[in-house]
Amino acid sequence: MRTGWRQHGTGSRRARGSTPPRSTPKAWLTDPSWSSDPVALAQNAIRFEGVGQTFLTDTGPLAALSEVDLAIGQHEFVAVLGPSGCGKSTLLRLTSGLLAPTAGKVSVFGVPVTQPRDDVGIVFQQATLLPWANVTDNVLFPARHMRGTVGPQDRARAAEIIETVGLEGSENRLPGELSGGMQQRVGIARALFLNPDILLMDEPFSALDALTRDAMGFELLNLWQASPKTVLFITHSIPEAVLLADRVVVMSARPGRVLEDHKVPLGRPRDEDSLRSPQMQDFMAHLRQLLIRKEAA
Repeated sequence: MRTGWRQHGTGSRRARGSTPPRSTPKAWLTDPSWSSDPVALAQNAIRFEGVGQTFLTDTGPLAALSEVDLAIGQHEFVAVLGPSGCGKSTLLRLTSGLLAPTAGKVSVFGVPVTQPRDDVGIVFQQATLLPWANVTDNVLFPARHMRGTVGPQDRARAAEIIETVGLEGSENRLPGELSGGMQQRVGIARALFLNPDILLMDEPFSALDALTRDAMGFELLNLWQASPKTVLFITHSIPEAVLLADRVVVMSARPGRVLEDHKVPLGRPRDEDSLRSPQMQDFMAHLRQLLIRKEAA
């Protein structure tokens, strides 16, 4: 039986360089209950401690991240916003073990990350499917890659996940026969195949048209609410971040560091009307102004 994935079908920008008007502080800015204190989280699934990342380029060292301190609790959904090139995707690569920090430490469930882990799933900006493999074989790729073979239990697990993401009936179709949204569902199913404790998502819906992106956001929301996992979600969309996440982290321009870390002042479950209240409009306006100032800096 499917557990989620139901089908579902702001504000003007101020000119760059202008000074925002003074206003009464909002509750989510002044009330400590709206602030997330990473140090106080009872159990950290992911923790960055003084993390810096520098890449060597043809023109010299390039600092991507600087002194990043961030903790994400078990089963928390955390969205990261920030200017292009601020190191958001680098955070995912560090968490996954695909990249080692040049300064500081990254830990998953209290253990320093030194290599890729099978309890961490990744969904990329593009689905990166094997073009010659059908839906089932793409979902089975983690098992085949890790063990060299797949068994009946693997195929049963793949069938279950394919149904969960709403692709039953498409098991034998090739990626070229699927829409962009369907391809991303395959990518999500593949990431979920090993039942990871942590799901890393790097702007997974950015290449989709607006309507498909909205629908996929609601489907992801339903899936997470049915079976919460720790999610680190990279996006440029403020409404997407606020609708999906428990917390929104805003990064500075390169070298990226954490500017603000807010608990989203919105309960669950959520739907199409959740972002329409004055409080949520104020919250998103604050995030928008913060990003505009950093883009203009």
